[in-house]
Amino acid sequence: MDNSKTELFESMPIPKAVVTLSVPSVISSLVMVIYSLADTFFVGMMNDPVQNAAVTLAAPLLLAFNAVNNLFGIGSSSMMSRALGRKDYDTVYRSSAFGFYASLICSLLFSLLYGALQSPILVMLGANAETIQATADYLFWTVLLGSAPSILNVVLAYLVRAEGSSLHASIGTMCGCLLNIVLDPIFILPWGLNLGAAGAGCATCLSNTVACLYFFVLLFVKRGKTYVCIKPSMFRPSKQIVKGVCGVGIPASIQNLLNVTGMTILNNFTSAYGSDPVAAMGIAQRVNMVPFQIAMGFSQGIMPLISYNYASGNIKRMKKTFTFTAKISLGFILAVMLTFVVAAEPIISMFMKNESIVAYGAAFLRGFCFALPFLCIDFLALGVFQSCGMGMKSFIFAVVRKIVLEIPALFVLNWLFPLYGLAYAQFVAELILGTIAVVVLVRMFRRLEREHAAPYVSDSESVK
Repeated sequence: MDNSKTELFESMPIPKAVVTLSVPSVISSLVMVIYSLADTFFVGMMNDPVQNAAVTLAAPLLLAFNAVNNLFGIGSSSMMSRALGRKDYDTVYRSSAFGFYASLICSLLFSLLYGALQSPILVMLGANAETIQATADYLFWTVLLGSAPSILNVVLAYLVRAEGSSLHASIGTMCGCLLNIVLDPIFILPWGLNLGAAGAGCATCLSNTVACLYFFVLLFVKRGKTYVCIKPSMFRPSKQIVKGVCGVGIPASIQNLLNVTGMTILNNFTSAYGSDPVAAMGIAQRVNMVPFQIAMGFSQGIMPLISYNYASGNIKRMKKTFTFTAKISLGFILAVMLTFVVAAEPIISMFMKNESIVAYGAAFLRGFCFALPFLCIDFLALGVFQSCGMGMKSFIFAVVRKIVLEIPALFVLNWLFPLYGLAYAQFVAELILGTIAVVVLVRMFRRLEREHAAPYVSDSESVK
């Protein structure tokens, strides 16, 4: 194994290791949010709520891509990092090949399924006679043509990050996002191709394709120096590989599908109040994705470090990694939450100069932001479970979050406080789940410390 990677996982000071792995991941997540906001910003410049509503209504279907990303990206990367910790390099090769080809097959099936069931899917998403054509135009590029590049570039980033190459994973993701930001105004606005929401979809499809090409070139250049393997000959699914990947990936995938279900229900509730609330809800959701994705970036960034040290028995280093990351992540999230509470109106008005939409959006954003600190803890807890191969724990958390807490809260709060109560459903769910996560993590770390009564200490750490 590469000595620099061994140092990163085993002996590098924890703050430096966390920064090395998480900062590129967080920056990548930020760029992804910026490109998502760019779609909303440039479509909003048309001052057409229908076009903005189309991007909002399509969001659950694009979020469903993450079900495949999580299944094969998180599942394979977790197995790769744990295998690296055990020095089982054959499993590293075969699990990466399985993750790549399985995600390719599923992405093609995704496109075929949407093409066959387009009309009922659009209705299910909440599109009506006013918004259905614009939504269909956007999904033509992002789903019918764009499923494969959209899914593969994320899965490849997970696989590259699993061996500690967080910087390369982030560069690949960011190059697609930055290109999308450049292409958006050209494809969307009247002075360009004037395609509206369809132009945003076209720019996304092209950008994801470029991101995929970056990863293919990277793997070609690093051939013989990387554990990420996409050779067809290594795609030999065995019971061990399938069970290891799916044991973590399926719960992560179900978690995402439940997120899609929750977002679809939210959009359907909102669409009953007209296109202005739908457009405002979409803007608020995308703005709220900034801290959301940063918290996700920290969680995903430290997953290889957690996996490696869990597999090698260094529970002390694993626990310190989690606590250090929790402190810096929570500090940032609380600062963002305060900003959203104080400056909701000017933030929303950046995306659309419409008094009605700004008023709705500010109210929604304030409701969403109260969930952020608890969501941060929940993400980190799920990252630990997925890193350690504890798929059942992450599955239970996903079911409790959406089925037991958030979806019922949407019905109750919309009944008690029509429309405006919808923005607080996530806060109710995450407040309860975040508390449960802390209790479960404390007990889990105590159990692991008992099981490893004589924890591994690296030479460099013992000298310190």
